[in-house]
Amino acid sequence: MSDLLCIENLRAGYGQAVVLPSMSLRLPESQVLALLGRNGTGKTTLINSIVGVTRRFGGSVTLGGRDITGMRPDQRARAGIGWVPQERNIFKSLTVEENMTAVAQPGPWTVAKVYEMFPRLKERRNNFGNQLSGGEQQMLAIGRALTLNPQVLLLDEPTEGLAPIIVEELLRALGTITRSGGICSIIVEQNAQKILGLADRVVILERGTIVHDAASSALKADPAVLERFLGVSGAAAH
Repeated sequence: MSDLLCIENLRAGYGQAVVLPSMSLRLPESQVLALLGRNGTGKTTLINSIVGVTRRFGGSVTLGGRDITGMRPDQRARAGIGWVPQERNIFKSLTVEENMTAVAQPGPWTVAKVYEMFPRLKERRNNFGNQLSGGEQQMLAIGRALTLNPQVLLLDEPTEGLAPIIVEELLRALGTITRSGGICSIIVEQNAQKILGLADRVVILERGTIVHDAASSALKADPAVLERFLGVSGAAAH
C-alpha cells in the first residue's frame, strides 16, 4: 500500500518559535491515525502544518505524490486536505446546506450522503450555523470537510466538550467514514480510550517529536505506555 501523505523532516512553528523540530510521518490510504500527547506537545501544530497555517522553517509535505509544501491553505484544501479544527469554523450566517455546497467538490461524498450519515443535519438543513447546538456544529464541520472529497481528513479534538450521546454518534460516523476507504485520517483526541477502537495506529508526541508509534491493538494490550507518556491508567488521557 503506497503512502498517501508524506511529511519529511518538517520544521514548523509560529513566529520565531519552532514547535516541530524535525517531523517525519507517513500515512497510507485508508489508515486512521490517533495523535495523542499531553497538552502543548505539538499535536495541533502538526495538524495546522499539514493544513498550511503555521510557519515552515524546513522540510516538505507531499499528498498523493504531489508536493503541496508551497501551497496556501485554500490550495491545499482543493488538493485534498480536509480539516475540522477545534473551533469548527463553520459559516454562522449560512444555512447547513449552504455551508456544504459552498465548498463541495465532485466525488463520492455528496451533501445527500452526509445527510444519510447525520440525519440531524438533514432536519436542520435550512437552519443557520449559529442556530445549531455544539454537537450539530461539529457534525456540520465534519460534513463540510467531507463534501470537499478529501484524500486526508484531519480532526482536531472532534469530541471535546460534547455530550456523551453526541460523542457516540460522532464516533460511529467516523467509523463509517474510515471504512468507506480512500481517505486517510488523523484524529487528535484527549481521551485515548475513546479513540483506540477506531484507530489503526497511534502516534504519541512529546515536545514536537514522535516518542511512540505503534498499532492501536498493541497500545490496548500494553496500557503501561499510556501511563508512561500520558500519565493515565488506561481510562482517559487528559
